[in-house]
Amino acid sequence: MGKDARKAYLLAIRKRYHQSDKAAKQIILNEFCSVCGYCRKYAIRLLNRKTKSKPSPKRPGPKPKYRAELMLEPLRRIWFTSDQPCGKRLKAAIPLWLPHYETHFGALEAAIRNDLLSISAASLDRLLKPLRLSHPKGLSGTKPGSLLKNQIPIRTHFWDETLPGFVEADTVAHCGTSLAGDFVWSLTMTDIVTGWTECRATWNKGAHGVLEQIQVIESLLPFPLRGFDCDNGSEFLNHHLVNYLSAHPEKPCFTRSRPYRKNDNAHVEQKNWTHARQLFGYDRMGHPKLVELMNTIYSELWCPLQNHFCPSLKLKEKHRNGAKYVKKYHLPETPYQRVMDHQAISDEIKTALREQHNELNPFKLKAQIEEQLKIIFSFVSVTSNVRHRI
Repeated sequence: MGKDARKAYLLAIRKRYHQSDKAAKQIILNEFCSVCGYCRKYAIRLLNRKTKSKPSPKRPGPKPKYRAELMLEPLRRIWFTSDQPCGKRLKAAIPLWLPHYETHFGALEAAIRNDLLSISAASLDRLLKPLRLSHPKGLSGTKPGSLLKNQIPIRTHFWDETLPGFVEADTVAHCGTSLAGDFVWSLTMTDIVTGWTECRATWNKGAHGVLEQIQVIESLLPFPLRGFDCDNGSEFLNHHLVNYLSAHPEKPCFTRSRPYRKNDNAHVEQKNWTHARQLFGYDRMGHPKLVELMNTIYSELWCPLQNHFCPSLKLKEKHRNGAKYVKKYHLPETPYQRVMDHQAISDEIKTALREQHNELNPFKLKAQIEEQLKIIFSFVSVTSNVRHRI
């Protein structure tokens, strides 16, 4: 008897086998074994095996906990407006953004709101995985400033990371695909303890222009400047900055990183991407008029949005386990939350920051940023076309 014939015979007797009593089952089983040549135990398993007429539509695993089709629209808006953070940061951002979302787009159902507030970081990553994009890398424009290297020490020990005011500084070149000629640079300064970050644009990266923007940023920090750490670029290693920090009333420490060691300035290096590249991309900003437009976005829109509404992760501890490094992080918080929770910040500054925070709406800030970016990039395209004609 062939395979198909045995299968047809099994299907013909299986129903009768299940409906029979013990004596009748024994007779059917004996006949089945003698006709098909099966051993008794295998024949019993075949007769007792349940068949499915249609494949089950139920997916494996537990039932879905969240209604993804209803959550996806508010989740997508918050995720894109907050510049596509990872699941852990997005989970911390949702409670901050959700009241403004309902003010801007209308109230949500109570069940959807509760789901958005209770969903895990891993579930957020799974839901948003199809929407993620990859981004290119840019050019580095750091040129070594050797004039004062012997006078500015390399930071060989960690600062007191319990107090805010120890900042790292770096510059980003908005040069397009070529470092030749004149173009706009972005100066980024990040506080190590709170993550508070301010950015300003400057034409080229001459010592006077960079120092002027450093002074502007310092005047806006919610804490005194206690330390200044930078790379070995000539925009920082010059007499103008040395004289300014030497005569500074707070007497901040002035240190530099080791050459070609970006991890020495890891706090500000990561902000070069989140605060400069994500905003202006990799186009060439080749006209001096763009400096004022970019600084308007930085000072009035972008930095308030990042400092008040975009949580970031902060390393808690790090140890080596064999060949691997194990890192543990604090729960994600915004720089504003870290400043408000720090005991070294005065009540007057906290009150002023709280008043500023209550006046901000992240969705309005993002909409204004998009409007300003349209003006900037339309100007960039015009100047780029003129340059190509020349």
